[in-house]
Amino acid sequence: MLRDVCRITEAGNSLLKTAMEKLGLSARAYDRILKVSRTIADLDHAADIQTEHLAEAINYRSLDRDSRGR
Repeated sequence: MLRDVCRITEAGNSLLKTAMEKLGLSARAYDRILKVSRTIADLDHAADIQTEHLAEAINYRSLDRDSRGR
């Protein structure tokens, strides 16, 4: 169901895959990033999740990880 609601482009998929590898994120983190990016797209009144929505969600995720390590 998540994949139906949170459809992303091939460019978005590539960005997310790269982030997953570089940041060492889990499958659970992948799902959370999709959900957050869907929320960001909704707030932007966008029908589809754009690459910039994914980038913002990934940034929030990396900030969250940085704050936990301190």
